[in-house]
Amino acid sequence: MTAAGRPERDGLSIGAVLERLRPQFPDVTISKIRFLESEGLVCPARTRSGYRQFTAADVERLRFVLSAQRDHYLPLKVIKEQLDAADRGHDPGPALRPVPAPAAPGLPSAAAFVESPERRLTREELLEHGGIDAAMLTELEQYGLIKPGAAGFYDSLAATVARTVKAMTEFGIEPRHLRAFRASAEREVGLVEQIVAPLYRHPDRESRARADEIVAELAALSVGLHTLLVKAGLRRVAGR
Repeated sequence: MTAAGRPERDGLSIGAVLERLRPQFPDVTISKIRFLESEGLVCPARTRSGYRQFTAADVERLRFVLSAQRDHYLPLKVIKEQLDAADRGHDPGPALRPVPAPAAPGLPSAAAFVESPERRLTREELLEHGGIDAAMLTELEQYGLIKPGAAGFYDSLAATVARTVKAMTEFGIEPRHLRAFRASAEREVGLVEQIVAPLYRHPDRESRARADEIVAELAALSVGLHTLLVKAGLRRVAGR
């Protein structure tokens, strides 16, 4: 508090900045914002007590940086050079004005592929949450549709896979018929892995964070394309 009884901080706290950025960048964290500050991408003021005071301009600057990384895959060094040029009054160029990634109605966004803490399930819990019996689980494991982790636990995605396959069995489709789905998914994952593997091998946190962002974006595009191709194929089946 100041001598007049008013809060010392008049700007936005780092938590408030996070709340403003999260709707557009679900995977942004306080650590990420601090890292961008340490790299000189944003320079918030400080109170006498050492608290950060972000302005609206600081928030927009962070929004630019995060968009440039996500939408244009630019390294921080290039982004900083463009921001410095803009600070000197030069136009950074249209290619570096980030735009929101297009999201067609009915298709997944990158946010859907952002990893979140997963609950570990025992075999018994998987059977309960997946709505399947032990015999079907054995089949799902046999055909590689569900795999336990090294410690023998399953993640919550396995339960969703189990429920989905069970629903398909009501149409006469059996787990053995779904090996093509697994093979197709593995090919898509392999393609993404080729692109991001070099980034994951870098020791710095920024490269790994960027790899996570690219994985989410490419996963959304891959699943979206798969969905569109299936829709187009089904139209042919229906003779439309």
